[in-house]
Amino acid sequence: MALNIIVCVKSTPSTVNVGVDADGKPKIAGVPVALNPFDEFAVEAAVRLKESVPGSTATALTVGPDAAAEILREAIARGADAGVHVTGAEFEGGDSYATSLALSAALKKLHAEKPVSIVIFGKNTSDAGAGVVGTQTAAWLDWASVSAVKKLEAVDETSATVLRQMEDGVDTVKLKLPACVSTIKEINEPRLPSLKGKMASKKAVFPRWTAAELGLQPAQAGAAGAGAVVVKAALPPARPAGLKVEGATAAEKAAKLVDILVERKLI
Repeated sequence: MALNIIVCVKSTPSTVNVGVDADGKPKIAGVPVALNPFDEFAVEAAVRLKESVPGSTATALTVGPDAAAEILREAIARGADAGVHVTGAEFEGGDSYATSLALSAALKKLHAEKPVSIVIFGKNTSDAGAGVVGTQTAAWLDWASVSAVKKLEAVDETSATVLRQMEDGVDTVKLKLPACVSTIKEINEPRLPSLKGKMASKKAVFPRWTAAELGLQPAQAGAAGAGAVVVKAALPPARPAGLKVEGATAAEKAAKLVDILVERKLI
């Protein structure tokens, strides 16, 4: 039994120092990008699952501009076998709704070529942080799904048993395949790219699928197909300067600190 594993990845800013322009739009032009940090755990989960079942394959799938191809190369360097790039100007400005529709269309195409066993997502992305793309993608496909997965306990040709982290404990969930699962950081420790993987990634050639090739209308992709619009973004307010408690001794400083806390009705 061989599994056809798909792992969905995204290119996100590699820095938190993203400014906002006068119109309230994030200034992302020229900002360096990298593999979304939470997707590192998803890639590792896909590669480990592939390695545990002989003959299985792991393919990375992304929606993004030309530069997002480097994220596919990163996934291959970490152990994935191949990548698929959904790209085109029509996908710009999409939210989780439009992105999940694009991913579902690509997965339908992949599934028609070779039946997909399981699709693995990261917890969320470091830019939008919605954390719903995996579930939404499954809904478009009418496939089973589960989020907050901390362990892939057993996967065979028809089902997957996973452990889902909840606030009050851990659920054991059995899913009929094909299915979509969204992982959390507790699932593994991502490996670093290997030299062999890096060499393979440089040679990799990725299929590039446009909206038309996926059967999507222009009104369904990117900003046109988004279900929500970010009207304005703003940076968090700057933290006020801290208060330094002066005193000749530790006891004096502690006494002054207590007085301040009492004055501010914190104790």
